[in-house]
Amino acid sequence: MIRRRAFLAGVAATAVAGACSRGGDGEGGGGSGVSGAPDTAPEVPALPPSLPAGLFALGVASGDPLTDSVILWTRLVSDPQADGGGLPDQPLPVRWEVAADDAFDDVVASGDAVAEPALAHAVHVDASGLEPGTWYWYRFSVGETASPVGRTRTAPAGDDVDRLRFAFASCQNFQAGFWPAYDHMTAEDLDLIVHLGDYIYEDGPDPGAVRSYVSPAPTDLSGYRRRLAEYRSDPALQAAHARVPWVCTWDDHEVRNNYAGDVPDRPDEASVSAEQFRQRRADAYQAYYEHMPLRVDPPNGAELTLYRTVGWGDLARFYVLDGRQYRSDQACDADQDVGIVCAEADDDDRTMLGVDQEAWLGRRLGESDATWNVVAQQTIVSPIVVPLGDAAGGNLDQWDGYRAARRRLVDQLREVDNPVILTGDIHASGVGLVSEDPDDPASPPAVPELVGTSISSGFPPDLVALVEAAAAASPAVRYVEARRRGYVVVDVTAEELRADFRYVSTVDTPQADIATGATWVVAAGDPEPRPA
Repeated sequence: MIRRRAFLAGVAATAVAGACSRGGDGEGGGGSGVSGAPDTAPEVPALPPSLPAGLFALGVASGDPLTDSVILWTRLVSDPQADGGGLPDQPLPVRWEVAADDAFDDVVASGDAVAEPALAHAVHVDASGLEPGTWYWYRFSVGETASPVGRTRTAPAGDDVDRLRFAFASCQNFQAGFWPAYDHMTAEDLDLIVHLGDYIYEDGPDPGAVRSYVSPAPTDLSGYRRRLAEYRSDPALQAAHARVPWVCTWDDHEVRNNYAGDVPDRPDEASVSAEQFRQRRADAYQAYYEHMPLRVDPPNGAELTLYRTVGWGDLARFYVLDGRQYRSDQACDADQDVGIVCAEADDDDRTMLGVDQEAWLGRRLGESDATWNVVAQQTIVSPIVVPLGDAAGGNLDQWDGYRAARRRLVDQLREVDNPVILTGDIHASGVGLVSEDPDDPASPPAVPELVGTSISSGFPPDLVALVEAAAAASPAVRYVEARRRGYVVVDVTAEELRADFRYVSTVDTPQADIATGATWVVAAGDPEPRPA
């Protein structure tokens, strides 16, 4: 593992647009943003006499916009599956530009960055000094080699914001299928894309899959770098990243299926020590940071503070949560996700978010004057009854296994205007309604929940039937669709939040048709979601 001093030095060298602007709606959980951003440009190394071709094979991306800045990202590679990306083990100079037009006739910001080998030659630039609510185009270059052009925008300021249009997605298992959903998402008129986790999967190659991995199952830093690079090589995903800024969080597969804090998935517990798993988590976190356009500090070993807020004027505020890193182990000794919910799930000491993140969320909610308060997180909050023969069980990896923590979450969300929960993870679309007492569906309605299906990850047929049976048995569920893949487009105004559930016709081919399968509306001041 790269030591923190060298890691921070590498990040400091990449952030060259001035000190990172944070505070208010842009403030994160515990850090200052792009770490160590200098007030002056870094010392730029000399360009080597020659470099391999394909330096921008992973594309470009932007993310976490503020009113005056946005994070710009790229990673230099020659061979994404080679050690070091096929590049020399030395710092490389990178030029960046932001323009008001796609021809770059009106360049409004530019500078020099350094791609450090300690960060896999990834570059995070905080491009600041921009105008609020404005579209821009950006690009990178190394010598005479130019990157693809990306399009991004800043967040609007103040109370004169009449709309927000974003999509949210999750669960893009490479081997489960292609990603035509991203082709259609790129064609939408979006301001943002919100990704709720399972950006990669950590399984090994499957020759019988729709498309098989080239990279082996990752367990260390080089393995996670290869796997993330393989995902970032997909042209549909690259186009979606280059089209609009993204706001991202992770779930479990970025490290290991169903891990909880420092605890690996139960089958691994007997064979993997706590020290070994923390090293694996540290490697996975570093590789994730290197490949995503995040306005956060770099990881400190096995810790990365990912929770943060992103504001959209007074219209909306996103609370981006991390439901993996700090959670208690799954309750009730269940070997699988689903089991009988025992008394342990109600233990007040059990947590999904951790003490610090819970307190942070309470503070940020208490400061909000937004019309809509949108919680972007991973697992289903609405109570779900899973029929298990003659018994009623639950999914213990979801908030049903953390019921005291869920009650605390709902108590916090009741204090703000128009809270809405966005959820991924489950490979099914759904609409739920969380009551003031989540375990008593007869209590007053409190928070609507929108659950987005996967980009490509699916269910075996028996699990599809189980999901449908669970939805039918759960009073909190208003809608479910477990058989189709896609994403959700959300239109937000001061009067309502409208969610269109988009489904692709297949993930077996790179191209597919798209259709809107359902539309649900939440009116401001009324938590009950209603079909349109």
